Amino acid sequence: MRSRRARRAAALLAALCAVAPLTGCTMFGTSVADRAQRPPVSPAPPAAAPVVLFFGDSYTVGKRGTLPENTYAAATARLLGWQVVLAGRAGTGFVSTGTGTVAFHELFESQLGWRPAPDLLIISGGHNDARYPPAQVAAAARSLLDLAARRWPGTRRLMIGPLWGNGAPPADALAVRDALAATAGQAKVPFVDPIAERWITGNRADGTGNAARFILPDGTHPTVAGGRYVATRLVADLRRLGLDRPVRTRAVR
Repeated sequence: MRSRRARRAAALLAALCAVAPLTGCTMFGTSVADRAQRPPVSPAPPAAAPVVLFFGDSYTVGKRGTLPENTYAAATARLLGWQVVLAGRAGTGFVSTGTGTVAFHELFESQLGWRPAPDLLIISGGHNDARYPPAQVAAAARSLLDLAARRWPGTRRLMIGPLWGNGAPPADALAVRDALAATAGQAKVPFVDPIAERWITGNRADGTGNAARFILPDGTHPTVAGGRYVATRLVADLRRLGLDRPVRTRAVR
């Protein structure tokens, strides 16, 4: 025989069970109606992909006959999930006009300067400037860096020194590289040095080093595999510099 207390508890439970379907009450004290009125929890929106502008010579935009999507710049963007714009022109440089009539400064104005501010601007050049006085190249590079800073005050900037198709660049190329590195330092812009980091080794003509695989028969430009390889080297530097997920700073008013 059950005790009086047990019989009371059983009666109370039965009463609650009879009312629950009418009120929507649950064992946890929350009604179905209450839960239905709560707004659904939405996942946080994904972070927007950084907008990055690459600006340079044929290494960046591709030589004649090369698809832009096969360049190291495009491969870098794919690896990091960037929204990317490739700009510049084969044969050009900070001073060199190539087969055209303008160098980097004027090309920047016509191809990039009118665009909304990106998160990061990467300027790669100097290969075609090796025949010019290093001081002249440095002055032109500083003018371009200053122009970009004025146009897009919150945009991060990065300079990549001359890329070379073999592991033994001539002395004049090294002098231009040194001048560009000093200019970047004065402007407080990170500088990536493919020559010092030995991105390309050996010589395609001799079948030595990684140039045998990564450089075209012209001895200068990368193969498709070479472009992808150069991208992996650049990505490593970008991560080291904290620029793999760049964010443009907003002006304080």
